[in-house]
Amino acid sequence: MNIHEYQAKEILSTYGIPVPRNRVALTADQVERAAKMMGGHCVVKAQIYAGGRGKAGGVKLVHHPEQASDVAKELFGKRLVTKQTGPEGLKVRRILVEETVEIAREFYLSITLDRETSRYCLIASAEGGMDIEEVAQKSPDKIHVLTIDPFTGLRTYQARKIALALGLSGAVCEDCVELILNTYKCCLEKDCSLIEINPLVVTRAGWLLAMDAKISFDDNAVYRHREYPDMMDYSQLDPLEITAGKYDLAYIKLTGNIGCMVNGAGLAMATLDVLKEFGGEPANFLDVGGGATREKVAEAFKIILQDSDVKAVFVNIFGGIMRCDVIAQGIIEAANEVHCPLPIVVRMDGSNVEDGKKLLLESGLNVQIGDNLGDGAQKIVAMLAKA
Repeated sequence: MNIHEYQAKEILSTYGIPVPRNRVALTADQVERAAKMMGGHCVVKAQIYAGGRGKAGGVKLVHHPEQASDVAKELFGKRLVTKQTGPEGLKVRRILVEETVEIAREFYLSITLDRETSRYCLIASAEGGMDIEEVAQKSPDKIHVLTIDPFTGLRTYQARKIALALGLSGAVCEDCVELILNTYKCCLEKDCSLIEINPLVVTRAGWLLAMDAKISFDDNAVYRHREYPDMMDYSQLDPLEITAGKYDLAYIKLTGNIGCMVNGAGLAMATLDVLKEFGGEPANFLDVGGGATREKVAEAFKIILQDSDVKAVFVNIFGGIMRCDVIAQGIIEAANEVHCPLPIVVRMDGSNVEDGKKLLLESGLNVQIGDNLGDGAQKIVAMLAKA
């Protein structure tokens, strides 16, 4: 689960991590008033669920309140397109107005989950700012990485080692040690999958400040924090993703034209890979989970069909807990309800698989059965080419 920059900074500040003075605004008038509070000279920052806002024109330095208002009028309602948003972009509905700071040095700091070790990983670099990805590619030696032992946690000496590696010394170094430890504490207590501060700066006055921040929460831990659902900005999400969430389904929008229904994240990844191998382009995938009912499968199928980019549907299900005849009934029910004319290929295996195949073939739908994953992928690509 993602949140906006201003929300991330509110959380970090409660853990003693210093952030610039700021105020969030929903209208151009509010932006102008906030700019006056900052003395007129301030930064106007569009709030969307994506990075790369600066390069997309979403972060502007202004010199007086009227200019802040003009910039806000340009940004509100605009769709910002970055490398992380895709070509459709994300609409700006909130703006953060922030005081300007005289920066002496910029750093990068993050704590994220390392999938390979199943542990938190601290990443830091003395080359902070917008181009950290480029630094990682061209100069990996400038990136410092520390895997954190969950039994001992992040120790003070480890945080100090990172601070020294960033070239800090004296009081600023000790401030950085405290900041790193507090960031790790926040990560644990708030069930974060990512905390990223980029840039973390040292001002000319010698103060550390988190100038930009991103926090993502572990979706599996949201139930432990009652305040999290209220923090979500649903305008930043795909409407179909919201609908899927209501039925406890996982929906991911992609850029192709083949809708994919699967059960299990591992099977989903394999399905996408094999489709691409045979020339298919997935438009999305929807994970119905391991114990879906007929009604849940039907809702999942209808959600896939609501995506206007979908021109064909590939269903890849392993019926271990789920029965294949139940899956088939859900598909038939949904397809008939929306009068689906699209080509469909179903590859399934497991409990009552023959009953499920029979139901599909006798349904009158434009459907074929895949003998295996590769055969199913080839068939849906071929059917789409003929459509």
